[in-house]
Amino acid sequence: MATGTLGQAALAAATNTTVYTVPNGQTATIIINAVNQGPSVAAVRLAVSATDTPTDAEYLEYNAPMSVGGVLERTGIVVSGDKKVVAYSTAAGVTINVYGYEA
Repeated sequence: MATGTLGQAALAAATNTTVYTVPNGQTATIIINAVNQGPSVAAVRLAVSATDTPTDAEYLEYNAPMSVGGVLERTGIVVSGDKKVVAYSTAAGVTINVYGYEA
């Protein structure tokens, strides 16, 4: 059972990135934090998905605008085993952190 930081990633532009996968047989309660550290505005997508390529129904955020220095945070997300937190940004410089605990 892990607690604290569960996953981190610096996103490449226009690429789905799996930041964290809940272990099989576990449930995780998580916070997803995105920060735009890049030099330009970015559109960010966040999903809890069964695969590395989310379907339309799996998105929590879709092309949410993030200004330079902007922060996007989603809290209290309960995720079942084998599900993935997948992030995407239209621009480089966005970082994603997943915090929480597994049980």
